[in-house]
Amino acid sequence: MDVPLWLALLALGVLGIKLVRPPWWLVALLLLGGYLIADSFLSPTVDTLIN
Repeated sequence: MDVPLWLALLALGVLGIKLVRPPWWLVALLLLGGYLIADSFLSPTVDTLIN
């Protein structure tokens, strides 16, 4: 069974929010920070750290 990556990440995110119950401001901060870093000059550095 092939599941698209966006669907798997969405399911993991929903389960994580329901089980861990982080504050919504933290979730929004992580999403916004990830979006901004992915489109900045820091993206090659983050990519080398992840890989």
